[in-house]
Amino acid sequence: MRVEGKVALISGGARGIGAASARLLASEGAAVVLADVLEEEGKATEAQISEAGGRATFMRLDVTDEENWQRVIDATVAAYGKLDVVVNNAGISGRATVEETAEETWDRVMAVNGKGVFLGTKLAIPELRKVGGGSIINISSIYGIVGSETSSAYHASKGAVRIFTKAAAIQYAAEGIRVNSVHPGFVDSPMTQNAHAIPEIHDLRVGRTPLGRMGTPEDIAAGVLYLASDESSFVTGSELVIDGGMTAR
Repeated sequence: MRVEGKVALISGGARGIGAASARLLASEGAAVVLADVLEEEGKATEAQISEAGGRATFMRLDVTDEENWQRVIDATVAAYGKLDVVVNNAGISGRATVEETAEETWDRVMAVNGKGVFLGTKLAIPELRKVGGGSIINISSIYGIVGSETSSAYHASKGAVRIFTKAAAIQYAAEGIRVNSVHPGFVDSPMTQNAHAIPEIHDLRVGRTPLGRMGTPEDIAAGVLYLASDESSFVTGSELVIDGGMTAR
């Protein structure tokens, strides 16, 4: 029970990496709040965790809205008494080169992937301060570290998450609030399923991964569990890369 007694709020918790993280944290003793715009899938994940004996609550959250964030954080504390862990996982993709990227696409990707992490961090800090510290885990990407042939707005947003994480880590370390980023490689998830259904893209990505397979949401959730637990009490401002060796090339 590596996170027994902790309360974790996970944005984008309805499916994919967020849901896998919620299931794992709950199985290790945490109470989890699944915050997402996907209500049907979020409630299904809530039920799955509850049926397995865990504690979970779904709450609707638009990560680009500050008032919505505050409402969900207040409701989390009202339901479970405190907040120890925030996983800023909600994100969207956008496969386009610089010239192909429409202004509205850029703004939307940056709002969800960048502003969403900022708001989730900013509004969680007062609650983490009340319990003497905690862990904020921001899901970035290997595409926040290296470039590619496409996904320009996605790269920019995930790079912003990476460096924002380091700034927040320095600013709040003295209060025991740890802030780290996780950088998944190529993962089979609902967000990537359309791209990975194209054989050329699927085979290219597997070929670029030294371990020779796609990652799973559970692979990433294992890193989230480590950063949520007290095992990582001396870890802040770090980048946890989980990519099958892709960026080691």
